[in-house]
Amino acid sequence: MSPVTALLILRGMIDKQTIDKIFSAADIVEVISEFVTLKKSGQSFKGLSPFKNEKTPSFFVSPAKGIFKCFSSGIGGNVVNFLMEHEKLSYPEALRYLARKYNIEIVEKEESIEEKQLKNERESLLAINTFAGEYFSSLLKTEEGRAIGKSYFLERGLRETSIEKFQLGYAREDRSAFTRAAIDKGFKPEFLVKTGLTIQKENDYRFDRFHGRVIFPIHSLSGQIIGFAGRILKADDKAAKYINSPESEIYHKSQVLYGLYFSKLAIAKEDKCYLVEGYTDVISMFQTGIENVVSSSGTSLTVEQIRLLKRFTKNITVLYDGDEAGIKASIRGIDILLEEGMNVRVVLLPQDEDPDSFARHHNSQEFMNYISENECDFITFKTKLLIKDAKNDPIRKSSLISDIVRSIAVIPESIPRSVYIRECSKLLDVDEKILVTETSKIRRTRFDQKVRQAGRTVELPAFDSKPLPQLPAVIVKYQAEKEVIRLLLIYENQSFTIKDTENKLHEVSVKEYLLHEIENDELEFQHPIFHQIFSEIKEYYYRNEALPEKHFIFHHDSAVSSAVVDLLTSNNYNLSKIWHRYESFVASEDMKLAEIVPEALMAFKIDRVLRMLKETEDSLKNAQENNDIDNIDTLQNKYIILNNLKRELSKGLGERIIISHS
Repeated sequence: MSPVTALLILRGMIDKQTIDKIFSAADIVEVISEFVTLKKSGQSFKGLSPFKNEKTPSFFVSPAKGIFKCFSSGIGGNVVNFLMEHEKLSYPEALRYLARKYNIEIVEKEESIEEKQLKNERESLLAINTFAGEYFSSLLKTEEGRAIGKSYFLERGLRETSIEKFQLGYAREDRSAFTRAAIDKGFKPEFLVKTGLTIQKENDYRFDRFHGRVIFPIHSLSGQIIGFAGRILKADDKAAKYINSPESEIYHKSQVLYGLYFSKLAIAKEDKCYLVEGYTDVISMFQTGIENVVSSSGTSLTVEQIRLLKRFTKNITVLYDGDEAGIKASIRGIDILLEEGMNVRVVLLPQDEDPDSFARHHNSQEFMNYISENECDFITFKTKLLIKDAKNDPIRKSSLISDIVRSIAVIPESIPRSVYIRECSKLLDVDEKILVTETSKIRRTRFDQKVRQAGRTVELPAFDSKPLPQLPAVIVKYQAEKEVIRLLLIYENQSFTIKDTENKLHEVSVKEYLLHEIENDELEFQHPIFHQIFSEIKEYYYRNEALPEKHFIFHHDSAVSSAVVDLLTSNNYNLSKIWHRYESFVASEDMKLAEIVPEALMAFKIDRVLRMLKETEDSLKNAQENNDIDNIDTLQNKYIILNNLKRELSKGLGERIIISHS
């Protein structure tokens, strides 16, 4: 949704006073901490980027300024921008999310037809899932729901508080009950089908995907219901025990972990996560007091799921039930955890126990004691598990060694690899050098494969994907405008000393100096965002009003707020890296304003002259081609004057190189 569209919706539905109240209440560190593990770093906080896969933190949050900046992806903005980018919410949705979180009431009027049409498909699907979640939950209070759905949950040992917390529900036996109810509420059949809640046959017959099942809603990281899982309650060999919502615009199974919305804070606090298989495993462990737990929902882990989890911790413990055959079937998929740099440990529960049953029969302390006594690293666990099969058979032992080496080889860090190699050398009674050699061979083969694959598919990034070099000696398109706006935003009220034509010294603020000079020379900003920012700064200045501190950070136009955050953070990260690398003194920018501000203004003037030169040159060529004698002389004189002006202005920049605009 464009900023203009978002603004139209807001004007009709959320007033400015409420928006200001939301921005005032929202703590950017608190909100972002629900999605990213942040650590204090000076006056700011830092963490791993939620937008890129990285090992070194380049994601920064400034509580003082109310902004975040991800230097690996270039994404930045305020708390609403973060929710829009990370959760793919519209501007109104992000505001409503914050309003709910901080208990701020939003009084909305009935939507007009035009406003309803402005809502995109994603919003419609989320609205349907919200309705479905409430519908399935409410059915547990009906006679049929209590007798079938509620009784099942209670028999499994789930408490009323857990049923409510995880928003569990029930789908009636009637195969079209939900679809009828949703259509009666005004939801369009085509969107019901797109969520997967309704199935449509060729003869236009529509029926419910979920019927005669208990329902487990699946939540996004921000708590929105994006899908459902339904468990059958009757014995039926032809029907699947569990069915899930199909892939849709809002639900991608490979990118979701069940329970993460409820457990993310506990995972970050404990710096550890327990991985289980089923929905009830998660809920039962929550009931026993262990909340740092998620479920893979009975499917193999994906890279996306692991990277999602990695934002909160690198330490993961996999809980297996006592079924050894089942462990061997699923254990191969866990190599992907090692490959992503996770610290993987394993706990094997007693025979005939799973996390659900074990949690129901033990309290929190007993469960944690069992884990601490039986937990071991994944490589050692795998070695001990498989070595039983090899016994004294040299061929099977050789195969086992190869299997273990393949797991070790995917570990990205060299120190953990060497530790595991040494440990496995003892367990398998194999020369450590042999294991090192075999591991190196596998890693080399994998590397060669990646190089060959990259050679076929890699594309050079577009020029615009890289930041423009921060060189005042070179003027590129809009760079001069960008620098003037940046100085205005950061140093608007700071003063510096300048000399007038009579060499007298005067104290002047950055804002007064730049506004006066730009207005006096009737200069215009060509870039629309810079033009808007300058116009609003000027408007406040001439009204003799102070520009609100976070006016642009909380701007209704997300393009403006993102651009401002980019300008406010463009130098800090790079300067910080340089400072730490060389451990030397670097004169801060505000110490050199008397030099930097006039230079930036001069560059802006040259930029305007260059544009006028290019326009004049094009007009002159056109006049010559058309033999327009009347204009040729005029344009030639104008070109000479502008060229001389360019030279004079260039002297003010110390004869720096000027690159003409193409």
